[in-house]
Order: sequence, then structure tokens, then C-alpha cells
Amino acid sequence: MEKALAELVRGRSSGVCEYCHFPEPPFQFEHVIAHQHGGRTIADNLAFACLKCNLYKGPNLSGIDPDSGAIVPLFNPRSQIWRAHFRWDGPWLVGITPTGRATIEVLDINSAARITTRERLIMEGWMPA
Repeated sequence: MEKALAELVRGRSSGVCEYCHFPEPPFQFEHVIAHQHGGRTIADNLAFACLKCNLYKGPNLSGIDPDSGAIVPLFNPRSQIWRAHFRWDGPWLVGITPTGRATIEVLDINSAARITTRERLIMEGWMPA
């Protein structure tokens, strides 16, 4: 990936994962639409993601809303507004739309380990945005 493209993707993320808003590395450049689905390595298809979100998302484009059971698209940080789909409840990320809920499930954002880490960060003064 070209240095300018990497800097653009990193810079627009405000230094947090564009999915879970985790503020600590390691971070990766994630293809919102994976290569196997025709996604290209361009600014409009790249997100700055923490290692766990990137690994859990993989090539997935959709998930199941745990409330309705419907298959819905996952959150797309290039075309959707984060606050329209998520809100914080302490260390818990809450999905407020079917897309938000499915994204949290597929990316395992509220796993016990991730909650514990966010609790520690909150105790150290981090405020989820």
C-alpha cells in the first residue's frame, strides 16, 4: 500500500478502530469489501481496524441481527455514521440498529476479554467516544 494512502486511512480514524473505537494498537488496514468480493485497495474501501475487529470481520459483509434474526449488512465506516449505529454503556458497546447489533456480534466486540480491557482503560481515564 502506498504511504500516502496509509497515512490518509490512519489519519481519518482519529487513532481508534473504526469499528469498536478501541484506542490501542495493533491496528491494521481492513478492506471493508474483501478482495474476494471485488474490493479494491482504495481509500473508499479501507478502514483502520484493531487486530481483533479485522480478524473477526474477515471477508464478512453481513451478519444476523440478534434481536430480529434478520440478515443485515455490517457497519461500513466509509458510508455510515458510527453514532447512528452504536452507543456506549460503560465498557459495553451497544448496537442501536440491526446493523450495529449484527456488527457487534460478528466482530465479537463485547467479548469478556475486550470488556475487561475497556474497563481497565476507563479506570485509567479513557472515555469512549
